Amino acid sequence: MASAETIDVPAVELIVCDASSTDSAGNGMGSEEIEPLLAASEKPKIDIFSVSYSRRKSREQVTRSAEDELSSFTQFILWAWSGSRYSGLLCMALSSTIYCSMEAISYIFSGCAQSIPLFEIAFTRCTVTLILSYFWLRRSGQPIFGPTHVRSLLVLRALMGYLSLLSFVYCIQRLPLSQAVVLSFTTPIMASIMARIILHEKLNIAEIGEITHPFIEAVGESDCIVNCIYCPGLACSFIGVLFIFQPILGAQGGLPKADEENNIYVGGSDHGYAVLVGLVSSMSGGISYCLTRAGAKASDQPVITVFAFGMLGSPAAAICTFAFQDFVLPSFYSFLLMVILAVLAFFAEVFLARGLQLEKTSKVTNIQYIEAALSQLWGLGSSKIAPSFGRIAGCFLIFASTCCTMYFGPDKEIE
Repeated sequence: MASAETIDVPAVELIVCDASSTDSAGNGMGSEEIEPLLAASEKPKIDIFSVSYSRRKSREQVTRSAEDELSSFTQFILWAWSGSRYSGLLCMALSSTIYCSMEAISYIFSGCAQSIPLFEIAFTRCTVTLILSYFWLRRSGQPIFGPTHVRSLLVLRALMGYLSLLSFVYCIQRLPLSQAVVLSFTTPIMASIMARIILHEKLNIAEIGEITHPFIEAVGESDCIVNCIYCPGLACSFIGVLFIFQPILGAQGGLPKADEENNIYVGGSDHGYAVLVGLVSSMSGGISYCLTRAGAKASDQPVITVFAFGMLGSPAAAICTFAFQDFVLPSFYSFLLMVILAVLAFFAEVFLARGLQLEKTSKVTNIQYIEAALSQLWGLGSSKIAPSFGRIAGCFLIFASTCCTMYFGPDKEIE
């Protein structure tokens, strides 16, 4: 039957004639060689179903790209820490950026957190700083209390640092917050003056702006106060701060705002006394910067200076909490926010100490003013504050000054 019959279909194979066969065509058809285009062993054994596109490979690529981004950030941090040409200035810029981010976080989550006394906040930050710096030193194999010849510097640094903190807390309790902040921004100027007195750093006017003045040339560079006043970097940055806070400072009288409800505004002679305490805070902070630089350079480890401050500040802040203010038991959310801010403050202090270790005080402290400019830009971007000519001009002056410091500073350091 037809269904039982099998039909043989001949196989079709692609062949090619050898070129030598054309030369021997006269010798007959038997001399022609017919070769297959691909030998049996060379035939490809691949089709469209043999190629796999596994999803695991795409996940690996995504993971690898994330690791590359993380490694780039880590490499930047390591480069900024390593002691390169711009390391000191970059570390101070990172410190100021962290402080600005702390301000933004505090503002964003302030509505959900309860009001905590200032000394209690200071105690939390000092305690977290003490713990983290202790583990940092243990992990790096450094002596906890530093070398013997540096311990006196560390003790003085801790004392001056806590005196500055104590004075600042008193200042912001007695003055409007804006005035206290402006007074705190005199610390870089005080640090530059104290660096000339304590560390004998030269404050060359031409280092930053290459600006001269007949009076300055006549007096010479030995007069540290004149050099600080006419130093274009610090002067320009501080003028920028005054431009930013001028509308607030120009307001006469008035009650504190909602975010200043913990402040106890006083006037008359008490107000002058509070301003004097604020200047004492700036001066002691400037001395603390100089001692931080000296201790970090002598011990070759900036974290030791942070540990020394935490070791003194933690018990002192605890005593002040129970002596001068009522202790408030924070909720879990408030405590978590306090710990997060304390961790950020620790890294900010570490980068600040590293910046002071690597760069001259008069240069590196000028970078601190970008905290005020970044804070204003964040406020303008989040509609927290209204734009004004003073704020924009102040930010421009601060960024122009810090850019000049970054550009001219590292090449012309004179120890």
